[in-house]
Amino acid sequence: MLKQHVDHRILDVIPSGVGPRCISYRGGAVYSIREPGTQSFVSEHHFFAVMLAPSSGITARLGSDKFQTYDAPLGMIVVNPADWDSQASWQSTRENICVGIPPASMLDLAAQEFDLADVELQPPAFGTVDQRALRIAREMKAELQRPGGANELVIDSLVTLFGAHVLRTYGASGRRATGPRGGLAPAKAKLVRDFLHEHFSRKLSIRELAALIGLSPVHFIRAFKETFGMPPYRYLIELRLAAAEAFLIKGELTIAEIAFLTGFSNQSHLTASMKKYRHKTPAQMRG
Repeated sequence: MLKQHVDHRILDVIPSGVGPRCISYRGGAVYSIREPGTQSFVSEHHFFAVMLAPSSGITARLGSDKFQTYDAPLGMIVVNPADWDSQASWQSTRENICVGIPPASMLDLAAQEFDLADVELQPPAFGTVDQRALRIAREMKAELQRPGGANELVIDSLVTLFGAHVLRTYGASGRRATGPRGGLAPAKAKLVRDFLHEHFSRKLSIRELAALIGLSPVHFIRAFKETFGMPPYRYLIELRLAAAEAFLIKGELTIAEIAFLTGFSNQSHLTASMKKYRHKTPAQMRG
């Protein structure tokens, strides 16, 4: 099973100035806008790109394939398995989401979701449009652009769902996910609810929460939403906001101190979340 370790270098192969990024337990994601240029690419991790806008005049190769020139449509997906080298040049601006997932993380997901002991990805032809990947990529973009920075648990959830989709669609086995449907059993719902109420102020991963009640990450996300009416990250934000509100009403701590104690990355993150979900700033909440 995958050890509790986050590789903070996973996105280093993507230039730092291209757009916002976030690294989570399962992997990382970057919202990238790049002017015409070239790039040679090789990584020890699996990498994927989903086009968020059409881009014309791309010349690229993947692995030992020959160079191809094509126009990339909206929703095109590129699958770049770990240790495969690739080269590309493009004549127009590219807007995409890049997702990096370590091989160990992908193996862990394959074992939990598909009962597979190995992973072999089969890249689709250039120009292949993947609507499911596009929907997830758009959610990633929205989260990465959020004022105050992306929520790691949101990105962790989306990278997990993206990884499962890639395995299901581009894995050599072609096996589809199976598993329980519906919500959580009452005892499991209570266990995860109590755990979140006790540990809401620290960093949490989807895998940790899923393991708590013996579910795979993807099935946990689905069952949690069915049971609580919202995804895990939204439930966690609600807990953090409720705690922050209580501190603000007491008026004994600074807003920065409250942000730290309730699990927000900084004061700006708390302010942005409170404005989004409570329609008030911390100062207004304090009254």
